[in-house]
Amino acid sequence: MAILFDWYEDPKPSNKQQGENGNTLHPRIKYNGSTGTDVLRRRIQERCSLTETDVTAVLDALSHIMGQELAEGRQVHLDGIGYFHPCLTTTEPVTVDTKRKVTKVKLKAIQFRADQTLKNEFGVLKVKSLKGGLDFTQLTNEEIDLQLTQYFRTHPFMRRHDFQYLCGMARSTAMRHIRRLLDEGKLKNEGSVMQPIYVPGDGYYGNNEEISVKTE
Repeated sequence: MAILFDWYEDPKPSNKQQGENGNTLHPRIKYNGSTGTDVLRRRIQERCSLTETDVTAVLDALSHIMGQELAEGRQVHLDGIGYFHPCLTTTEPVTVDTKRKVTKVKLKAIQFRADQTLKNEFGVLKVKSLKGGLDFTQLTNEEIDLQLTQYFRTHPFMRRHDFQYLCGMARSTAMRHIRRLLDEGKLKNEGSVMQPIYVPGDGYYGNNEEISVKTE
């Protein structure tokens, strides 16, 4: 099976990136589901002498030991898989004059860099574009309202990347629309400045009131 993807415009192409016919594009993967521990456990058992119970125990121990090593600020390398390392951020904007700076630091993510051995497992890369033709028409404000109304029917909150994916926008374009929606009161930030979590404003997107799309 091929890796599915769509084409998206780059947000702000430089002169070197500018194509003859306009902005340059980049491929963005559409994940074809996910593979859970049960499947991995069974497939590992098929390739070695370990039982599925043994595999479970090894994975559990690996998780704990890796967590301990990463918590000590170490990079963890698994041969044939790759490197794991912790990445930090702050809970709020920090300046030179900020008091007790160390208390503002927290774990942002555990990042991963694959070994070449793992990349080689791809073999000949098979990809398939989901769109028959390229259409980068920007959504109108009313169309964005409709998309958000449908989204919040099944989701209690939204993050920036959710909005970006939902509306098929570049990061900069998504942030511009989010700021507009916040100013209009259609979205509220229930999170922090550094980690915003957006929910519908009072009277919008199914929160006591539906948004309708205007028709000509």
